[in-house]
Amino acid sequence: MSGAEVAVVGSGPNGLAAAVVLARAGVRVEVFEAAAEFGGGMRSKPLFDDRVVHDICSFGHAMAPASRFFREFDLEARGVRLLQPEAGYAHPLDRGAGIAYRSLDRTCERLGRDGRRWREHVGPLVERSREIVDLLLGDQRHFGHAGTALRLPAEIFKFGLAAEHLFTGQEARGMIAGVAAHATGRLPSLPAGGVVAMLAPLAHSTGWTLPRGGSQRIADALVADLLAHGGKLHANTPITDLRELNKYKVVLLNTAPRGLLDLAGALLPSRYRRTLEKVRYGPAAAKVDFLVTEPIPWAEPEVRVAGTVHVGGTMAEIFASETDIARGKQSARPFVLVSDPMVVDPTRGLPGKRPVLGYCHVPNGDPADVTGTVRRQIERFAPGFSDTIIESRCTTAPQLEAYNPNYVGGDISSGAVSVKQMIARPALRMNPYATPLGGVYLCSGGVTPGPGVHGMGGFHAAASILRREFGIREVPGLHP
Repeated sequence: MSGAEVAVVGSGPNGLAAAVVLARAGVRVEVFEAAAEFGGGMRSKPLFDDRVVHDICSFGHAMAPASRFFREFDLEARGVRLLQPEAGYAHPLDRGAGIAYRSLDRTCERLGRDGRRWREHVGPLVERSREIVDLLLGDQRHFGHAGTALRLPAEIFKFGLAAEHLFTGQEARGMIAGVAAHATGRLPSLPAGGVVAMLAPLAHSTGWTLPRGGSQRIADALVADLLAHGGKLHANTPITDLRELNKYKVVLLNTAPRGLLDLAGALLPSRYRRTLEKVRYGPAAAKVDFLVTEPIPWAEPEVRVAGTVHVGGTMAEIFASETDIARGKQSARPFVLVSDPMVVDPTRGLPGKRPVLGYCHVPNGDPADVTGTVRRQIERFAPGFSDTIIESRCTTAPQLEAYNPNYVGGDISSGAVSVKQMIARPALRMNPYATPLGGVYLCSGGVTPGPGVHGMGGFHAAASILRREFGIREVPGLHP
């Protein structure tokens, strides 16, 4: 195997996951990263104070402890502590809040009259959460867990298109809407139903975790394993033309479909190229980082135990604002994803200095500075929040794309999460990871099974490469 070589372009979660799998199989792997740090969407660094660590992109990790790749890779055994807050997520309202505690029983008790319905609709999914994750993060070509696979479409429909009729109280309805908004698109929708069916029960099973010390810890563990198995990494090394990598037997691109067009557009068959040119990119994120003096003063005290907070009001408000944004309209009260990581991880800051972040959904490519919008949305449910702010910094949608070209127009999903684009992601092919160019593969969030820090796009792409290019049919073990 000494002459076999693979070049991986991009060191996000999928690129590093694929590199780890390939290196453990005995393949020589080199990773090329345009930025100074490895990790892609998993990077963390100080922004305002050298002793206060901010997650630059991803912060909460529901799929890291749940996906097959990370289950086998075993982050905890490698010293990466995935901390579980008392509540995975919370949803404040103008009066009260919905809280998804680690305990399903406690969650149901707090929901009052909707508690029985939450147990009826979410409880069975908690029991089958691993099977659901395996199905939804699969390669869409091979299916296991036959019983769950048969029931899952009905669950996706229920949480997708019938979500407004499942609960009567605003707390439970808001909780479902907040999770659905992770689909970043028009609501209600079938893709959002899939997101709810996967993420909502994880709050009561493996958890919506925050890595101790920041998301960079996950990237560091992947890099360490790759180096231990002979892999090489090159930072500050942008690849601008696929032909720069001609000496490699295989090239694996951890890029959005547009990245493949940029690197190899002239080399691609016209039909495939037109397909990639038609890939639609979804609504964007704009991010605001705050340095604050104290925990967020949520009006509802129980919100303060949650690692992730969904800010946006009622289900009707969130559905309306997400749909407007998907249509290219700005929203005065958009959905905002908020985290105060020191709720569970005191190592992230200092007394009187805490990192807080807020992701706001905006139309694709919108250059607006959303600092005021995000601050007002948080203040709506946490009066006095503005008085705690020491410094703030907005990263607009175009700036997110400049930071990571995979986020086209600020779309952190690397392609709209629609029914069509989840079935054909990025194109309808027997093998979604292989391209028409011999030896060239894709593995980003723009490819099946889609976005998120789960590593499964890289895992599936690596398995395909091992089988097709090197005749290796068994994926190597990933345990430490």
